[in-house]
Amino acid sequence: MKRSNRLVLLIGIFLAIVAFVLVLLTLGGGGPGGGTEPSAAPTTTKIVIAAKDIPLSTKLQADDLTYKDIAIADKPGDAFTDISFVIGQIARQAVSSGQYINSAVLGTGNGQITTIECPTGLVCMAVQVDQASGVGTLTKAGDHVDMVVSLSGDKFPVVTLNPEDDTITVVAGINSTSVKALLQGLQVVGTLLPPPPADNGTQDGAASPAPGGTTTALTGQQQIVILAVTTQQAEVIKYAQVDGSISLILRATADFVDPVTGDPLPPETIVPVTTTGITLKGLVDDYGVIVPELVEAILPEQAGRP
Repeated sequence: MKRSNRLVLLIGIFLAIVAFVLVLLTLGGGGPGGGTEPSAAPTTTKIVIAAKDIPLSTKLQADDLTYKDIAIADKPGDAFTDISFVIGQIARQAVSSGQYINSAVLGTGNGQITTIECPTGLVCMAVQVDQASGVGTLTKAGDHVDMVVSLSGDKFPVVTLNPEDDTITVVAGINSTSVKALLQGLQVVGTLLPPPPADNGTQDGAASPAPGGTTTALTGQQQIVILAVTTQQAEVIKYAQVDGSISLILRATADFVDPVTGDPLPPETIVPVTTTGITLKGLVDDYGVIVPELVEAILPEQAGRP
């Protein structure tokens, strides 16, 4: 082989090696130090906000919600970043369009409120209940409750009138207690709970262990439940508070939410449940409660007496 041909071949091999090295450097990021430049850290994040005005008691649907980009430094600590965590929850307060959804909106806060917004045409009235009469004091804003009232027998005295001197005598031994589901479908607009007890490091008042590893604290805790009612209903509730004993019973959320839109149903569309009320006579006649019978005992020394 001629010398000139050999030189051309060597130059070709050299250029091929150089090209191969350049390709490797290009794929590897090129330049001294290797690797690609690190991408810039994100400066914004998404939070869940209301896509429109959302009334109290609304069951949140996908079209009620949207995202908003905000600076990471401005992200509230209780904001949600995924709509899936919010869909199906109940709005425990009225929400304005663009307002971010947080634990207070979903009723997972500490049960304290600072403002109350009464629905148009209604008034807000507070009733006090405890763990037994208030569904364990677990009622939240946006729930609906019925009110049951009981009136003790002394409120319905049975009397006899003496025609000779017009004196009145109360007949003893008659059970006149009466119980009735008085009002139905009342909307809860707010609740108030006492602050949690301070942890002083003692075991006083500690909850008793319950089966399954949970604890139950039967402390008689009180709760203030604020209801949206008509003025007439407010009069009825006040009478029941003064002269009777009231209990709140929790209604199913689905009874008051449109199953298609998830919006709250207007109060006038709710059909009340017909109840009879109950007295001792009703328990005996309708539920078969057995009335005790008087048993006469004859003593031995009385046998044979006329």
